Amino acid sequence: MSENTEKKQNTKFQKGQSGNPAGRPKGSLNQTTLACQELLDGEAEAITRKAVEIALEGDLTAIRLCLERIIPPRKERPICIDLPKMARDTDWRQFTGALLEAVKSGTVTINEAQGIIDIARVHYLQLPSDWTSGLLPE
Repeated sequence: MSENTEKKQNTKFQKGQSGNPAGRPKGSLNQTTLACQELLDGEAEAITRKAVEIALEGDLTAIRLCLERIIPPRKERPICIDLPKMARDTDWRQFTGALLEAVKSGTVTINEAQGIIDIARVHYLQLPSDWTSGLLPE
């Protein structure tokens, strides 16, 4: 019985070494995926046309599917808000206050505001040091 235990203990994986070095090659496709691709070859246009027809009949799932393919989700958008310029030492507080109001009103999202703050911080750090001392949060 102790011999079996010793064999199992000696077969641990070595760090940085695959448990199956002759395993599946990278990039190879599953047989199910290959079978599905063969079935759909040449039919993509007909399937797309049918999905559009069903969407036009009012099927909400088909409409959503078609719209997701036609119009991808927007990752960023242009932002048009009035923010005070930063030319004097007191402008940072006015700037961040105006940005906070834009977030509160829903004009910009919190993530958009964070992006604006990051850009403004770089600009603010370019101002003369006697203007910026103690005003910019660390």
